[in-house]
Amino acid sequence: MVRGVRGAITVKENELNEIIAATEFLLQEMIKANNINPKDVAQVLISVTEDIDAGFPAAALRRIDGWSFVPVMCMREIPVPGSLAKCIRVMLTVNTKVTQENIFHVYLEDAIQLRPDLVEKN
Repeated sequence: MVRGVRGAITVKENELNEIIAATEFLLQEMIKANNINPKDVAQVLISVTEDIDAGFPAAALRRIDGWSFVPVMCMREIPVPGSLAKCIRVMLTVNTKVTQENIFHVYLEDAIQLRPDLVEKN
């Protein structure tokens, strides 16, 4: 079965090192919470809000051991007025036998407000 594992985090500044560090932390938390093996991952999609352009957050994935062959793509989030600023969102597409309701989605920092219902579940 193919499942999506969502995650999001915010950064305080549009600065390369902060973007990479925050993305790596988010990815590590998603991987740990769902016991994900990179061999089971079809792709990783990463979106950023329009106020993040100092670097590619996908570079964080290359810092994690064993993930160098997993396809990853960055894109810009739709700039909806009033939406959460300085936000990095991740979607891992994973082959797993885990049921949808047992997937742990990870929301950190100000991104908790995107899905407080899932944060409480976890």
